[in-house]
Amino acid sequence: MGTAKPVVRPITEADLEAVIALDGSITGSSRKGFYTKRWAAMNGAPEAFEWLVAVAGNRVAGFVSTHILDGEFGGTEPTAVIDAIGVLPELRKQGIARALMEALEARLKARHITELRTKADWMPHNLVQFFAGAGFQLAPSLVLESEIATHL
Repeated sequence: MGTAKPVVRPITEADLEAVIALDGSITGSSRKGFYTKRWAAMNGAPEAFEWLVAVAGNRVAGFVSTHILDGEFGGTEPTAVIDAIGVLPELRKQGIARALMEALEARLKARHITELRTKADWMPHNLVQFFAGAGFQLAPSLVLESEIATHL
């Protein structure tokens, strides 16, 4: 990719398989079911999503997928939540994720959405460092989990 800035645009159906493959190259397994369900949900309610891809050369080099919450957990304003973000491993450290975040923030601002949240595993420090560099901070709320099967 060099120093050329990637083209960031909304995802199209033609990009979906590339996003699934890119995610699989990062996670080590396919989450095709997740992405195809997300695609169907986005097509049914496009106002509830922002899903962007970064194209470098002729290929999808990165993506960010978000959904919009409106009033959940006691909130009164819409909030965007990053579901997934990824950049091809061989193209990292070239500004692709930053370009995705800048484009996402611009699109959210145009929609009058002022809060962006995500959840990240604590152990991949490069991901936590990326989010910190993108302006994320620890939220004042706690994420609580319960394994349902253990309580029934």
